[in-house]
Amino acid sequence: MGIAKLALEDGTVYTGRSFGASGEIDGEVVFNTSMTGYQEILTDPSYHGQIVAMTYPLIGNYGVNAEDEESARPWVRGFVVRELSRLASNYRSREDLPSYLARHGVLGVEGIDTRALVRRTREVGAMKGFLSSTDLIDDSLVEKARRSPGLVGRDLTRDVMPESIARWELGFEGPSAEILRATEGLQTHQATTPHVVALDFGMKRNIPRFLVESGCQVTVAPGSAPPQAILEQKPDGIFVSNGPGDPSALGSAIDSLRALIRSAADDRGVPIFGICLGHQLLGQALGARTFKMKFGHRGANHPVRDERTGKIEITTQNHGFAIDADSLPKEVEASHLNLYDGTLEGLRHTRLPVFAVQYHPESSAGPHDSGHLFGEFRRLMDR
Repeated sequence: MGIAKLALEDGTVYTGRSFGASGEIDGEVVFNTSMTGYQEILTDPSYHGQIVAMTYPLIGNYGVNAEDEESARPWVRGFVVRELSRLASNYRSREDLPSYLARHGVLGVEGIDTRALVRRTREVGAMKGFLSSTDLIDDSLVEKARRSPGLVGRDLTRDVMPESIARWELGFEGPSAEILRATEGLQTHQATTPHVVALDFGMKRNIPRFLVESGCQVTVAPGSAPPQAILEQKPDGIFVSNGPGDPSALGSAIDSLRALIRSAADDRGVPIFGICLGHQLLGQALGARTFKMKFGHRGANHPVRDERTGKIEITTQNHGFAIDADSLPKEVEASHLNLYDGTLEGLRHTRLPVFAVQYHPESSAGPHDSGHLFGEFRRLMDR
């Protein structure tokens, strides 16, 4: 291990010890409050373009394994932890965290005061940063952070979406299968098997797994697929996935979803369900606006209230942009609100079978309180 430094665009510099790959990288610096699930975070394509700091102080203590990957590789630009565990103790572990990051070319730094970093981020907001184990000159690093592109106005989904349309074949595997299959709302199998076309803007693997477990067959299409190509698949339902970057930069995707919503209204009402970026894109397609949050929501402990029932659910979240609730058109209602700051966490069309949530009901890693939404999507397709 050598020295590594993280510089923020406001001039703040943190010094720690490098692990994983060496070199230098830019990205938006964000923090995640989850106590577990670091491998799912690393491999979530929604983190593309970001340097992620974990608030839980000890990371790497249970190693890594193939089952917990949410995509084929890590997508974070850099990884920041307070203390890197020297011991990976778990019967499922196949590799230690430093080796895993080194193999995939991801820079890590430990020994940074992550509490100070989070406090700074909460005070100033998410900032552009630069992480390096080679250039250790503070002024140079700060200047590189300031020159980096950031996330605003950038479409990063093209880096993470698939190139072609394909049938999803993987179901649940490993020890987590029994737990996830027991999630309330998923046991809704009928004699028929509805066909869902999932628009992949950087989709986590657990999403199509949940769709399969709710009794659907799933075809995955790139988020850039035109409406006609999607409708040619003859979907009984359309799912819109999570993904990275600024949702307002995805004009063609918004236009495509607008056309699909019109098709749903003109036809028999094909249900459309969106998560995270999918929530933001559907909101814009329906006429709402997005905005960049000060430091976003990232973690597995966010309380959300269902406005229809008053029920509180603890949710997994990962987003730095949100829908402006005041911009919702009259035919769209706010279905869920965040109890931390009152921001919009869900929307629902009052006439059409179109709904979306900002958080992650597929969890991975996190609570399973919201898994019932996949069952609700399935029931809409059964009508």
